[in-house]
Amino acid sequence: MFTERRRATEAEAAALASGIRLRIIRLTFSEALTNKELAERLGRDPATTLHHVRKLVDTGFLTAQPSRRGARGAKEIPYLSTGLSWLLDTHPDQGVDQAMLEAYLAEIADTRFERVEQTRLVLQVGSGGLEEFKGRLEGLLEEFRARPVEPLAERTAVYVSLYPSR
Repeated sequence: MFTERRRATEAEAAALASGIRLRIIRLTFSEALTNKELAERLGRDPATTLHHVRKLVDTGFLTAQPSRRGARGAKEIPYLSTGLSWLLDTHPDQGVDQAMLEAYLAEIADTRFERVEQTRLVLQVGSGGLEEFKGRLEGLLEEFRARPVEPLAERTAVYVSLYPSR
């Protein structure tokens, strides 16, 4: 049940090497948002946010939805994530890895701490055990990712980090 990942192009990796862009992809996972809505949720300037949105559209991570009229009658374009980021292999691109950590820390900072569930664990696995563990973990994540989006369901973000325990 694994998703076959392809190596990210240089442009795709560059687009993902930004914590803000990764947060935009997450925010538009199941809800199309306009540049103004994204800027408000991120606490950023709309012009700066638009720069990031355009980069994500140009590289295929976001797609524009049909335009709509805003509260004051202005034309607004909402954007929705395409899910491309899950289909790419960016490891070991340090720029992307750093951006993922940056996005995670910013998202955690914006979350009420009592709503964050976390745990730590050190594993000791025999020969081939780590690859088995990573494969099974990826399979579980893929299984849940592949489920149909329920627009009104609460979203849950997952951040996984594996590193040597010395």
